Amino acid sequence: MGYSTTHFKSINPYTQEDVYEIKMHNTQETREILQNAQEAFCNEWQDTTYEQRAKLLNAVAKQMKDNLDYYALPMTEEMGKPINEARGEVNKAAWAAEHYAEFGEDYLKTEYLESDATESYVQYLPLGVTLGILPWNAPFWLAFRYLAPALMSGNTCIMKHDSHTPLCAVRIIEAFQKAGFPKNVVQNLVVGHSSLETIIRNPIVKGISLTGSSKAGTSVGAIAGSEIKPVVLELGGSDPAIILKDTQDLEKAADIVTLSRYINAGQSCIAAKRIIVEEPIYEKFIELLKQRFEKLKLGDPKDETTTIGPIARKELVDQMHEQVDKSVAAGARLILGGQRYEGKGFFFPLTILADVEPGMVVSCQETFGPIAAIIKAKDEEEAIKIANDTEYGLGGSIWTGDIQKGKKLAGKIITGQVSINGIVKSDPRLPSGGVKKSGIGKELGPHGIKMFVNTQQVWVGPAKG
Repeated sequence: MGYSTTHFKSINPYTQEDVYEIKMHNTQETREILQNAQEAFCNEWQDTTYEQRAKLLNAVAKQMKDNLDYYALPMTEEMGKPINEARGEVNKAAWAAEHYAEFGEDYLKTEYLESDATESYVQYLPLGVTLGILPWNAPFWLAFRYLAPALMSGNTCIMKHDSHTPLCAVRIIEAFQKAGFPKNVVQNLVVGHSSLETIIRNPIVKGISLTGSSKAGTSVGAIAGSEIKPVVLELGGSDPAIILKDTQDLEKAADIVTLSRYINAGQSCIAAKRIIVEEPIYEKFIELLKQRFEKLKLGDPKDETTTIGPIARKELVDQMHEQVDKSVAAGARLILGGQRYEGKGFFFPLTILADVEPGMVVSCQETFGPIAAIIKAKDEEEAIKIANDTEYGLGGSIWTGDIQKGKKLAGKIITGQVSINGIVKSDPRLPSGGVKKSGIGKELGPHGIKMFVNTQQVWVGPAKG
């Protein structure tokens, strides 16, 4: 599973059957891919108009939406995403392409500023060749979150996708080819982690985007920093969901928290992982979550009725059992799940742990699966303190009947985004990105498209008298 020294190979986490195998690029092939990306940028792509780029991005979106299952099934087969979720992800990826096709030019329009010049302005110019290092858990969405704004701003893109989802990467490139994108503007680079430092240091590469673990971010960020290259890091999270006693609709809060915790079998950086509940409603909210978790169906990810597919790999299942076992041993109360799954596929049971303390493993480590860690807070002040008591700072949510209070508390949560009475999600229209060990830089929205541009100030003389 993953990669050897010569190939990437994916294995179906439900059937354990081989899905796809692809030969890795050698050193010479890697150099050629970089050089081809540079030539495509210099000779063609940087001189295209926004209108031309938009037309091609819209064509990519149409290609994927018109052939939905062709692009969705590889996710289901390679990493176990339920087929309905996989279709939704393809549509969301298409939405990212469409969004930047429509708004990219406006986001990057020249800004005229007053100064002592006859005329002075700021223009946004592409950097050149960019590298996107991508994970397995949302293979299409996270690829397009990088690709759509980088392409619309005039950069060429090299996509180094995860070794566990090689077919997804191939299909993404196919979508661009079938949409009529010029050759080598978007390319798939099939290499292992050991090759990345050399690639990042290559003078052709002008910017790096990584979605992955905090450990990977530390490594990639250090290399990029030593080369003084812009880098965007979207890393792990341990998102808090704060449920205050004045929440008017606890049933809805429980619905959304449940959705946030089980979507993609819990394998999401921005999932609600630490459920912090104010004391007067603590036991009631535990019961509401338990009722909802018990109704969710684990099963074949190709089955239309399945809500929870398998975990992507067996070692991830083993890791989660260790996290749960250590937390129970430390005093957490097991409300639901936790047992070893007997049967076909790499499943982890829907699990609820109550009476979790901030120092327990499920609270201080990222849990990448359907585990809800519930923490009691005596009041809202303690809830905020608990929410911030983590090395992560990706997202968070607050549930309250007082919107003004919710907005005030949002400013006290040290995360890149906060949802009030709603789910934390990524949206092409809005910037997302973390603080602390959850990352640096922003993706999406008007802010994300400016991560890989030269924000160039132009002063035109003569000076005003």
